[in-house]
Amino acid sequence: MTSFATGRMLLTPADRDGPARAERLRRLDLGERPDASFDSFDAFADKVAEVTASPFSMVNFIDENRQFFAGLHTPAGNRGGQDIGAAAAGGNRGARYMARDHGYCPHVVVRRKALVLDDVCDYPRFAGNPVVDDIGVRSYLGAPLIDRTGIALGTVCAVDTVPRPWGRAGLDTIKSLAQELVRQIDHREGYRPPS
Repeated sequence: MTSFATGRMLLTPADRDGPARAERLRRLDLGERPDASFDSFDAFADKVAEVTASPFSMVNFIDENRQFFAGLHTPAGNRGGQDIGAAAAGGNRGARYMARDHGYCPHVVVRRKALVLDDVCDYPRFAGNPVVDDIGVRSYLGAPLIDRTGIALGTVCAVDTVPRPWGRAGLDTIKSLAQELVRQIDHREGYRPPS
């Protein structure tokens, strides 16, 4: 899909799996609303931030129209107007939605592969994204959450406001964290892998 915002052409990938993903998220009771059960996703986002030494991290579920940050980590005390968490979450924990054409997670979900952007400004396709100017994102590290049915439900990601050389170690780390979270989601559903 191509859309225009702030005078720049933005390329958000076409998402043929959106309807199946939305249905799967509904079956898992994910992505619809934040409640007490989402505390574990916040804790996981905290873990991602700690492991990657990133100021911001998210567990993000994506349906056909929007992104939902079920897990969100922001630096303690960072409440300024450029706070990524506040901007992404609409300013409070109860409103954690962002449009599908903002950010890089929709690209990860459609590609079904991890994405490493040491400096988003080095990539014309990604530099024009609203999160660069509106929120201050400069680097991104994300991996898809592909569940046992083969559907990419969303992402786990780390974000920084400065360029970061994530390297192979960062890529391996975010992929491992995504696999760990998928196991937790499977467990939440009551699925036990064959032994």
